[in-house]
Amino acid sequence: MDLASYISGFVDGEGCFCVSFQPSRRHRFGWEVRPSFSVSQNEDRASLLFTIQKTWGCGFIRLDRSDKTIKFEVRTVRDLVAKVLPHFRLHPLLSSKRKDVERFDQICQLVFQRRHLDLEGFGEIVRLAMEMNPSGKRKYSGSEILSSLRSGERIVYAVGNRGST
Repeated sequence: MDLASYISGFVDGEGCFCVSFQPSRRHRFGWEVRPSFSVSQNEDRASLLFTIQKTWGCGFIRLDRSDKTIKFEVRTVRDLVAKVLPHFRLHPLLSSKRKDVERFDQICQLVFQRRHLDLEGFGEIVRLAMEMNPSGKRKYSGSEILSSLRSGERIVYAVGNRGST
């Protein structure tokens, strides 16, 4: 069996590539960018999630209380860029979700390159994220996020990033 293609097919139906934005006083421009990949399964079929975790060597598995499923999730940008996204470049999805993966890949690359720390890069991330998952619900619109930016006044460095740009 071709496990890699099976994983892509499974993710095509049950997976989620998401970029959320959370207001934050400690992040540049007042917003935290949170890319994440997840895939859920009922508890009686959760062994596949453990197989994916073992195959990629990253992520965590948790109970999702909202729908009583088990969820495999990867939130670390380094793991998304080095382990998750290369899989989907080699074994692309077949549905319209493929476009979301391509945008998600661009966003993760921008964050990995620290472009979320400059105004142009942050704006591109917001634009790409708002084009993803068009049927999903968003807490904040792209225009709300971008109109709230005050680049000259909101430059705050998180501990460990002081002085870096």
